[in-house]
Amino acid sequence: MNKARVWRVTQWLLGAAVIVLAVRTLVRNWAELRAQPIQLEPRPAYLLASAVITWAMYAVLIASWRVMLESWGQRLDRISAARIWTVSNLGKYLPGKVWALAGMTVLAQRAGVAPWAAAASAVVMQALGLGTGAALVGWAGTVTLEAAHPGTRAGLTVLILASLTAVSLVLWPPAARRLLSLAGVDPADARPPSPGAVALGIVSCFVAWLGYGASLICLTRGLLPDAQLDFATAVGAFTASYVAGFLALIAPGGIGVREGVMILLLQAPLGLAAATMLALASRVLLTITELGAAAPFLAFSNRSARVPD
Repeated sequence: MNKARVWRVTQWLLGAAVIVLAVRTLVRNWAELRAQPIQLEPRPAYLLASAVITWAMYAVLIASWRVMLESWGQRLDRISAARIWTVSNLGKYLPGKVWALAGMTVLAQRAGVAPWAAAASAVVMQALGLGTGAALVGWAGTVTLEAAHPGTRAGLTVLILASLTAVSLVLWPPAARRLLSLAGVDPADARPPSPGAVALGIVSCFVAWLGYGASLICLTRGLLPDAQLDFATAVGAFTASYVAGFLALIAPGGIGVREGVMILLLQAPLGLAAATMLALASRVLLTITELGAAAPFLAFSNRSARVPD
């Protein structure tokens, strides 16, 4: 069997494993969601708005990733970039935290992007995502979470400091080279992206986190019309739970960890039952949007990615 055929078979096997795990997660959480002791009042318009906002945030992050690549002289057309980003994003459902990063690196490399730039762009975007996420959790905490959970100010301060540290690692050339070297980038190629690309990445990540918070509010109104969830709490709860799930190395897709953190942060304003229901519904929605975003590219996987002239 030649290398091309081995690669195709490997892709199909990994893709099948990812889809099976994602669908299993969806089915399990849907069953738990229906078992919650709350009478749901679905409002399709709000539920659709929640999904559309989430997809729009994906588009924002993909565009920022393309600019990050361009700052290193690498280019991808929009469709190829969307295919690589959405398909590799499903790697989070596999055990371990390297599959999404490795998938993005390998797919970008096969699309003509230099291996070091593919790996570096994925690492930088994740660092900016974690940094901006920590900053937003700190902001949301000072606005609402401190009142609901007294004694968290010290932890919120640590988050803000961690945010500044993460962004500094990307902007400061010696630290950026060290960070990229640890990710496997050749030291000769390990250089930070342009300040403009980093600035756009920071703005894009902030916009995405805020958009996810807006999506959570729409989801709440689409299921629990009488629930009162303010914007700061929604942003803080979603971001904190997502980051916690990402950092939980043993949890594929942050399953269990993400829901637990969201329930903890939302039980004060919503009550335990409603918070549990919303955390499970958020997981269901994210699984649907992630599979939905990748599905067209998985269905038409024969389309070859190309680097624009």
